Amino acid sequence: MSSTELFYKEYPCSHNAHLDCEKVIETLQEVKGAKFCFECGFPTILPEEAEIKGYRGSYRVTKFVGVRGFGRLYSGIQLKDKQPVIIKEYLLPSRTFNQDETFKRKEAFRRVGGIDLADNRVQNFRLIQTWEAISPEKGESCYLITKDVQPSQTLRQYLKQNGAMTPEQVRELLSEVLQTLEFLHSQKLRFSSNQVQRGLEHGNINLDSVLIKVENKQRFVAYLCDLAIWENLFISPSIPQPKAKTHVQDLESLGLVAFQLWVGQTQLDPKDHQAWPDNDNYLKQFIYRLLSLNTPYGSAEIARQELLKLPQPDESDNLRPSSDSQEQKKRFPKKYWLWLGVLAFLLLGGTIWYYFWQRFKLDDDQYLKWRGLAQNFSKVDNVPSGKFTYTGEKNSTWSYILTQAADDERRLKDILKKPKKGVEATFVYQDISSDNIITTSQPIKAVLDGKQDFAITSLENFFTIDLNQKPVAYDGLLVFVAFSQNNFSLPKALNGKISLERLRQIYTGKIKNWHEIDSTIPPNIPIEPYVPTELEAIQQFKKLVLNNNQQDIALFEKIAKENTGATQNRMREAIKKEKSIGIISFGILSKTWNQCSGYPLAIVDKNNSPIQPLFRSVGRRAIEPSDDLCDKANYLDPKTFQAERAPHYPLGYPLYVVYRKGDTPQSGGFTFAELLQTRQGQCLLNKVGLVPLQPMPDDIRKNACKSLSEP
Repeated sequence: MSSTELFYKEYPCSHNAHLDCEKVIETLQEVKGAKFCFECGFPTILPEEAEIKGYRGSYRVTKFVGVRGFGRLYSGIQLKDKQPVIIKEYLLPSRTFNQDETFKRKEAFRRVGGIDLADNRVQNFRLIQTWEAISPEKGESCYLITKDVQPSQTLRQYLKQNGAMTPEQVRELLSEVLQTLEFLHSQKLRFSSNQVQRGLEHGNINLDSVLIKVENKQRFVAYLCDLAIWENLFISPSIPQPKAKTHVQDLESLGLVAFQLWVGQTQLDPKDHQAWPDNDNYLKQFIYRLLSLNTPYGSAEIARQELLKLPQPDESDNLRPSSDSQEQKKRFPKKYWLWLGVLAFLLLGGTIWYYFWQRFKLDDDQYLKWRGLAQNFSKVDNVPSGKFTYTGEKNSTWSYILTQAADDERRLKDILKKPKKGVEATFVYQDISSDNIITTSQPIKAVLDGKQDFAITSLENFFTIDLNQKPVAYDGLLVFVAFSQNNFSLPKALNGKISLERLRQIYTGKIKNWHEIDSTIPPNIPIEPYVPTELEAIQQFKKLVLNNNQQDIALFEKIAKENTGATQNRMREAIKKEKSIGIISFGILSKTWNQCSGYPLAIVDKNNSPIQPLFRSVGRRAIEPSDDLCDKANYLDPKTFQAERAPHYPLGYPLYVVYRKGDTPQSGGFTFAELLQTRQGQCLLNKVGLVPLQPMPDDIRKNACKSLSEP
């Protein structure tokens, strides 16, 4: 549904265009500040200079832009920093929505209005990123704020101005939108209420919800906006509400958009064979499958892969040798065969050169984000002077890594205490113990109460809308068993892997012997599970492995707790005595990755392939049970932790700097995160057992960050 003319039938608009009716404009011109149209009583547009107060700031309207989808668009500014914003106003007029309906829809909009990546990464997947969803208690409007300037031309406007697209343009648009849908359907997303969800259907793909930005008068970039989950909240209750769409139905909607752009009209039926252009049969068959008029694609990812493989329209699929080709070959002069041989040799050499050039180029491309970071602490501007105190959970990852040597002489704690030379900025860490971490994280509470400037934590479930969160590295859990090269090796018996389901069964007492997992393992080796003492690690295990199931957690709580180091010593002693040992435990990365008493198992999530985050430096491959882990030639691969990659390591999670939203960009939390996100900061965190946010060149990792130190 792209028209709103039936939404507000209780308001007899003579133009059937309530949202941008000329009578509304005339009303405002006649009576400044009028709130309702004189003709039908429908709410007028917001006047210039009108101010909207939200939770993250206040905004001033500068100009009415027009209508898109189910709402009115305005340009505006955020009052605090004077940054431009786009304001979309949704209406719940009283004649159409009763008081109860208005309340419920405002509450729903407050929960689901706008999405971001759950780990707060800033990545351009051509999905318009929202800044704030505002639903005032009083009034008939809700507002969606987009802080970044966005392309404003819809595909409908483009079609009206430029007419039909060429097949090449349709292919380009399909490729970009499919890539965005692949991201939207698979990534871990966070709503404005802080609720996290894996994957989301767009549900509202049409000529008005795809924006286009033309670059260099030829190439264009397509963006998606106006997702159904919040857009459909403003459909009149007198109209049948649309059902939630599936991934495949998103593809069908995209197929219809592609057809309309190609034919240059919106009234033709794609089921009518005569309506289709005849200048690209391959594209026609592809869109047929998108529309489910032929075998549908199972996902946006599969569809995009098939699109990229499509032959060009001028490529013939009937290239066969003619009947007299053998005769021609006989008459072909020998000297030409010599030249053909030389040409073949040159082509072979060129192919080999291109292969290796592409490999080097791929290696180089993976470090583009790394090279985009500031080199070291000295390159971070506007570092404020003063003493800042920050906190984290007692016995947490951060508490531990601060004690580790980050260079030849100093611990990480000493380096980060006063990180930038010549600036009197001091950062002092004070950990806090959460006695009842089930309900409250005391470090996060201390930040909210203003007792600490910021916190470092991975416990996303305690984040509130009052907090900013900036990821600074990846942390995670490694599940390990005794690493023995004796006659019996448990890592080899398990093929170096274990599934999340088996872990649940082990840590809830449902499986007690390794023989129950693999019948080739001798029955005399009982499973001995241990739980580490770090509260953060325990909470993450409950979330990632036990899915916060309260019954499973009650059984899990009965498992013996032991310091990771003590468990590793227990394994080491058994290995020395050549005893077969069935201990299994888990621990934070910094305590488990760079040792060889326990072998970190690859993790299998559902039907996905096993994911092993620990790699060998030589060959850049995942470790195997036959490797000698004691040579310390291992590293944690950042790509396996990145949420946009599917699948990624199931037991990985971001580590955040968390600070209050009202804090200025020069606050302690913002600045500390900026420092840690430099190349020097990322390298230091990697040195003490965390995973950088992006791949790091080998030479940087091997020289222990020395080349990144401040001059």
